Amino acid sequence: MNIEQARFNMIEQQIRPWDVLDTDILDLLLVVKRENFVPEAYKNLAFVDTFIPLPGGEQMLTPKLEARIVQDAQIKKHENVLLVGAGTGYLAALLAHRARHVTAVEIAPELKALAAKNLADNGITNVTVELGNGAQGWSNGAPFDVIVFSGSLPVLPEAVLQQVKVGGRIVAIIGESPVMSAHRITRTGDHGYDTVKLFETDVKPLDLAVKPSSFTF
Repeated sequence: MNIEQARFNMIEQQIRPWDVLDTDILDLLLVVKRENFVPEAYKNLAFVDTFIPLPGGEQMLTPKLEARIVQDAQIKKHENVLLVGAGTGYLAALLAHRARHVTAVEIAPELKALAAKNLADNGITNVTVELGNGAQGWSNGAPFDVIVFSGSLPVLPEAVLQQVKVGGRIVAIIGESPVMSAHRITRTGDHGYDTVKLFETDVKPLDLAVKPSSFTF
């Protein structure tokens, strides 16, 4: 396989048609080598439009989802980002190129170690990988300029809304399979939030994500 041709095809056939049109993001996909972050057993799937299995039953998002999330987060160079779900470190690497600093929280020790190693091996120094459950938010370092979730949430916890700065954004996939939508929630004031629905998808939920109350009255 010609790797650069495969990367080009991924960008032109999967990512650009999915409304990822920001040239800075498209250029970033050439710089951050996705194949360096894919587990050895699945290297041949590095540029394929599929979820890639990870240890502990987790999964790596599809390339188009990763690119779209990075574009829709609208990160600026001075901003600090919280990423919930470090995975293999690839999404953190993309975000790190756009941000001042990324705090990536990972609940699975094996993935935390993998993400940290991959980021170090690829020379990315502005990411801190923390072990813990960020599905209900992460107070250490809050408030953040941007909060990104790499897995879905049945509901967005109230605590997360308080952990983003005024003017900051939360990008989260919210809902329950098979009907989920990605949203960008911008904090407009102490108690004000503006929500934009970005696209529909279906993604594995984060471990220990808050479930909606099932009580009926």
